[in-house]
Amino acid sequence: MIKDPRAGQGAKSVPESTVYIVDDDADLREALSNLLRSVGLPVKMFGSAAEFLEADLVAAPSCLVLDIRLPGVSGLDFQTQMGKSAMRMPIVFMTGHADIPMSVRAMKAGAVDFLTKPFRDQDMLDAVYSALEVDRKRREEEQSSAGLHQLYESLTSREREVMGYVAKGLMNKQIAGELGLSEITVKIHRGNVMRKMEVRSVADLVRAYEKLELPNATE
Repeated sequence: MIKDPRAGQGAKSVPESTVYIVDDDADLREALSNLLRSVGLPVKMFGSAAEFLEADLVAAPSCLVLDIRLPGVSGLDFQTQMGKSAMRMPIVFMTGHADIPMSVRAMKAGAVDFLTKPFRDQDMLDAVYSALEVDRKRREEEQSSAGLHQLYESLTSREREVMGYVAKGLMNKQIAGELGLSEITVKIHRGNVMRKMEVRSVADLVRAYEKLELPNATE
């Protein structure tokens, strides 16, 4: 576990993480690497976006410290490419030639921070830790969603229908009318749904259903 150096006693820790640095300036790459490693963060360095794409990425909270001006694909264009792919890694941009439109474009596309060279060491550390926290939360949400989908897959088709109607706010009697079932049968299905989805209340069931983001209410 790695502790955020900004905080005092009782600070939160984040799981083992990796910071990827992409900059064509070898001296800056090395300086950043030394800074981040000094606080216990593993670092991998690359001279271009193409080199980074060839890397094996760790399955842990990570972030990308990316220069705007790079050989080949620019940092902003690479951010756009990442947005269109399955690569969802938070980005901290750095540049020696910042302008407002450039920074606005980067932040609107999801960048965590936009630092102008020369920047303070603490500003970089703050930005990196914020980015790692963003990625940690994203990964936790994805794991939670994957678990919900596994539970949903355990439901029968009828139970999924009942769950959909419950999530729409229908009462047992109304669901029975919609499905042509007896109210008793609906109660049994509803109980099975609650058990299999591992929820204790209708409110929890509705929240779980919303997180599933299914295309149709009775699918």
